[in-house]
Formats: sequence, structure tokens, C-alpha cells
Amino acid sequence: MKYLSSNNTKRLDRSLIAVLVVLWALLGLFVLYPLMRLLYIVFIVEGSFTLSNLSEVFTNWYNRKALLDSLILATSVAISGTFLGFIFAFAETRISLPRIVKWFIGAIVVLPFVSPPFTSSIALTLAIGPNGLLLKLLGIPDFNIYGFWGTWLAETLTYFPIAFLTLAAVLNAIDQNLEDAAMSMGSSRWRTFHTITLPLSAPGIANAFLLLFGCSLADFATPLVMAGHTFPVLTTQAYLQITGMYDLQGGATLSFILLIPALLVYLLQHYWIEKRSYVTVTGKSGGRGSARGAGTVLETLILLLISIISLFIIFLYSMIFFGSLVKVWGVDNSFTLENYVYVFTVGKEAIKDTLLIAVTSTFLGSVIGICIGYLVSRPDLPWRKTLEFTSLLNYVLPGTVVGIAYVVAFNSGPLVLTGTMFIIVALCAFRYDAAGIRAIVASMQQIDTSIEEASLSLGASRATTFFRVTLPLIAPAVTTGMRYLFVVSMTAVSAIIFLVSVRWSLLTVRILECITELLFAQAAAFSVVLVLIVFAAMGIIALMFRLIYPNYMRAR
Repeated sequence: MKYLSSNNTKRLDRSLIAVLVVLWALLGLFVLYPLMRLLYIVFIVEGSFTLSNLSEVFTNWYNRKALLDSLILATSVAISGTFLGFIFAFAETRISLPRIVKWFIGAIVVLPFVSPPFTSSIALTLAIGPNGLLLKLLGIPDFNIYGFWGTWLAETLTYFPIAFLTLAAVLNAIDQNLEDAAMSMGSSRWRTFHTITLPLSAPGIANAFLLLFGCSLADFATPLVMAGHTFPVLTTQAYLQITGMYDLQGGATLSFILLIPALLVYLLQHYWIEKRSYVTVTGKSGGRGSARGAGTVLETLILLLISIISLFIIFLYSMIFFGSLVKVWGVDNSFTLENYVYVFTVGKEAIKDTLLIAVTSTFLGSVIGICIGYLVSRPDLPWRKTLEFTSLLNYVLPGTVVGIAYVVAFNSGPLVLTGTMFIIVALCAFRYDAAGIRAIVASMQQIDTSIEEASLSLGASRATTFFRVTLPLIAPAVTTGMRYLFVVSMTAVSAIIFLVSVRWSLLTVRILECITELLFAQAAAFSVVLVLIVFAAMGIIALMFRLIYPNYMRAR
């Protein structure tokens, strides 16, 4: 894959054209076609364009309340999650802490990423739900965790690590010499923090806010477990409309309403990233200064808050582990391994199916992500921005929207895939390869094209150049994408819940079934097994790339 020059005009060679044709065909089938079918079923009735479906949805006060509740919840989670993410990121990058403490902060952040999206919901239910351990220890007889507050708390704990990762990168990129210069001119640590560090972090803060807003808006699992009837949100309403009332058109219409704020959030985020200019690191910069913090009082408050939150997260995940070792939580807390026997007998098929789908999705999605990431990083590729946007579209849309769109598209018509493994693999591959695409594009931008040109000029073929030169250089990015793809394929639920059939059982769906049947001990055991599988797989993927490309992986 490369560009050839002839008479000072660059053109695409045949192999690259073939790859583009295949990619566009796949994106058209598994990204654009489902979305078009969704729009068709919402706006076309008996062959004519109409807004009757939308008006019917909005005349229902409960649906209007669900929309308002979704926006309130998303805004609240974005504010609290961004605040916590900034606090953790600031502690790691601006406060002098022992390495073991920084490792501990990173370990706390990793837990929500390798857990099912409703793990926090299970833990909170075991801790402060009916017969909750924490309520018994504190002597609180009655406490209703379900509704807005429980959903907000569970989502905040689940998504604040996203803000942490975003803001840690931003704070690391700020030249600390600016802070040193301000303090050398007599500025206090607090004044330096709120006049230099905080303003320069504004793009990252806004980006983290928008990311968390979108994550909360698209969350399906947490509200289904924690929200209850008094706090409806659009994602659960769309799910219940389809599975409870068998109204596919009504569910599609509700998901379309959810699509609008999700796209607005994405466009705002994209506009902010593209237009911002907060450059502090240039080729003329000197050595980086040391971390100066924000003053003793503020640092003490930050470390105290981090300690409380970290201990609370450890407590919640301990609840998951201990909850998996009791017979009936809150009723019979005697020790037993029956829950794990249940997982490896009754849930054996779910483990096998989930692993098969996750491995297949990871392989297929990684190949697609590498091809797209490689192509869109080439400035002379025609329509490369369109290719990039189309490849990220399924990721931008809420999982509920994508899942319903796949049901609408592949439940009837020229291509029927509902009930097969292939439709689940296609959804995972074309929805969750976005992280790999972005990582590969960022990595490719750091590689001088003359490196590939030198290999080709020495007689190496295009394939040899790609596998022996380009791929080793982007191996860390590929590893990142593969690990993310495997994790989300193992833990996803909001999109694939609509595509699961009796022939294919998934771990996340089994956990959700256990929760709805109030089998919290079995749900906890499934969650522990799932987390262990994900941790093992992440290590295997990293080891695989380290063995194949040892020099490049060590260098990165």
C-alpha cells in the first residue's frame, strides 16, 4: 500500500483501490445501511414522509420525562465525573507522590474499564441496597438507592476514569516551566494553579465533560438496574418498547431522539478539539520543571478526597468478590463455592460464546482498524475525512441506537442476520474499532513517509514494507486498539442486548438476567470471572506483540 508518482501527479495503485473498495462496501453495509433503515422506519409510513411517529412519542408525558431525565443525568454525571477525573489527574501529574501511590491510582482507574458496565450497580446494591452491608454497619434501617441518586453515583464511578485519562494527558502536555516562571515572580501555588494550570487545562476539561455526557446519555445497563420506574431514561424506554411491547417502530423512534443530542455532543467535541490553541510545548522549550502542586492546604484536601474515593471503590469491588462467595446475600451469608459451580456449569456456554465472539471481533476489528487508520493518515487519499467519520459513526452513536438499527436492518430484507453470531461480531468490530483507528492515526502522524519510501526504493514489496517497517512502528497503537476492542466486546451490553438469540448466550446478558431475577451472588460470580478473563486476555495480547516486535514495544 503506497502512493506512486508519475509526471508529478500522485495516484493510487491498484492494491490500494481494492482495499478502499472493500472498506467502503463493509462500512456501507454495517454502518450506513442500518442507520438509513432506522431513519426510514421513523420517518416513512406507508411510503410517505411523516412526523407522526415523533409527535406520537412526544405526546406521551412519560417519554418527555425520560428525555428530560436523560439530559439531567448526563449533565450531572459529566460535571461530577469531570471533577473527580481532574482531581485524580492533578494528583498524579502535579503532586510529588511515591511511585507506588501513582501505581495505586492507576490501578483504581483500570478497574471500571475491565468490568461490565453494571458492576458498580451490583456493588452499590450489595453495599447500600436492600439488606446492604454498609447500611447494617451504620445502623440505617431504610434507604432507597434506586432512582436518580443511585444511577448518578453508579455512572460517576464507572465513567470518571475516562475523564482521568483525558485530563492526565492534557496536564502532562502543559509545560511546567510556565508554572515555575510564575512562582519565581512571586506568585503563590494557589494563584499559579488558578491563573495558569486551570486555564490551560480548559480544552481537556471541556473534552472530558463532553465525553462523559455522551457516555451517560448512551448508558443502558446502569439505568436499567438502578433507575426504577420513578426515573425513566430514553435508553431503557427504547429497550422496553421493543422487548416489552414488541413495538419496533416506537423503539426506533425513541432511539432516534437519543441520536440527536449524541451527535450534537460529538460535533461540539470535534469542533472544540479542532479549533483550540493552547500550545505550551514548542521546539524552543527547555527542560521540564518539577511538579509544584497547588499548595499544602489544597493538596491535603485533594489527597484526602482521593483516599476516600479509592477506599470506597475498593470496598465496592470487595463486595463483588465476597458477594460471589455467599449463598444468598443479606439472607444467608454462609461461605460457598456454589455460585462459581453455577458459572462453570449453567454459564459454561455463555463463557464459550463470549470468548469466541470477543476473539473474532478483536481480530476482524483490528484488521479493519489498521487498514482505515493507515489510509486516513495519508494526506493525498481522496475523501479520507469522510472515510474517517463514517468509520467512527457507530462509535459516536449510543449503543442502544446502533443495536436497534441493526435489528431494523438485518431482521428482514435482502440480508437477514438476526440470531447469528455474525451480526454480533459485525456490530462489535464496526463499533469498537474506533479506539484503534484513532490510536493508529496518531501513531502514523509521527512516522516520516520517507521511511517507507526508502524500503520500497531498496526493492522491498509493498506488503513487506508494511509488515516489516510500518506495522512494527505502530505496534503499540495496534496493541492498544486490540486490548480495548477485546475488553468492550467482552463487557458490552447496550447494543448487543437486542441481537442475542437462544443460540448465543453472552456473559453480560447472563449477569443482567441474574440481577433482574435478584440472584446477586451469581451475578457477582459471573462478574469476577469476566474481570479475570479480561485481565488475562490483556496480558496475552501485550505479550504477543512483545514477542513479535520486542525492540519496538520496549522502545515505546
